[in-house]
Amino acid sequence: MNPTDPLRTRQGDSCDERHFHRNQLEQIVQAITDCHLGRNGVRRSTCKPLPSHKAIIDIVEQFRSVIFPRCFGPEDVDAASLPFHLGAILDNIHHTLKEQIHRGLCFQCDGSKESCNQCDELASDITTRFMARIPDVVALLQLDVEATYSGDPASKSRDEVIFCYPGLAATMAQRLAHELYKLNVPIIARIITEYAHANTGIDIHPGAQIGESFMIDHGTGVVIGETCIIGDHVRLYQGVTLGAKSFPLDEQGNPIKGIKRHPQIGNDAIIYSGATILGPVVIGDGAVIGGNVWLTDDVPAGSRVLQTRASHDLYGHGDGI
Repeated sequence: MNPTDPLRTRQGDSCDERHFHRNQLEQIVQAITDCHLGRNGVRRSTCKPLPSHKAIIDIVEQFRSVIFPRCFGPEDVDAASLPFHLGAILDNIHHTLKEQIHRGLCFQCDGSKESCNQCDELASDITTRFMARIPDVVALLQLDVEATYSGDPASKSRDEVIFCYPGLAATMAQRLAHELYKLNVPIIARIITEYAHANTGIDIHPGAQIGESFMIDHGTGVVIGETCIIGDHVRLYQGVTLGAKSFPLDEQGNPIKGIKRHPQIGNDAIIYSGATILGPVVIGDGAVIGGNVWLTDDVPAGSRVLQTRASHDLYGHGDGI
């Protein structure tokens, strides 16, 4: 038997055992092959490999040291060396990100040489436009830090928020991913938010539009859907779901893509732990949604929605939570 044979068994097995083992593996391999070919087939050849999950995560980590250099940058960075530090990291990010965007574009195109050249030019343009948005992302995240520090009496400092709070980590990833999402970059934006999801338990789709001074307290189990629109100075607690109630199907029974199906949350709204808000409903400015409330209807501005009253009087005004 060829020692490099991937189906060979351990030395010392009997002939019958080797024969059985080989036949069993061949059957398993064939069954899995049939499953793949019966579904989507083998991935077609393109001029570029798939985007690198590792490279994209590394880009996010590098951005963290750009956005919060005092906490995540090199220890010897001071006011004089900060521009050099930022410039070196951003230059490296630009080069790496352009390659990953190129890979994503090539994967969804037809793989021809002509298309590859077009993908390269488009990747360069997208990367340049994305990098130009980074100062605005930094400014937004600084406001998120301030909102979280001010909104949580348990926080001892802004640095503690930056170092430790999962809500801020998930928001940072989403704000970066959202800029790529708006530029129609395939795959990469979702890799970024799912990386944050895995690390924080907070699932924010890159398509969600989130205003300034956003705060997620505790955070575990928060879900924010693709077409959510969240205003300024909004605060969410753990277990909040801003999801879809239902969605229309096409003639083949598949969900119709690209339609509004998630809530719109007004400015200064507070949504407490375990609340579920479904569908393209509007929660008005300054509304307070109590814990474990289930909502599928609009809520007027300034309202208080409490679980114990939800079936009788949804829109009480002036009640404490």
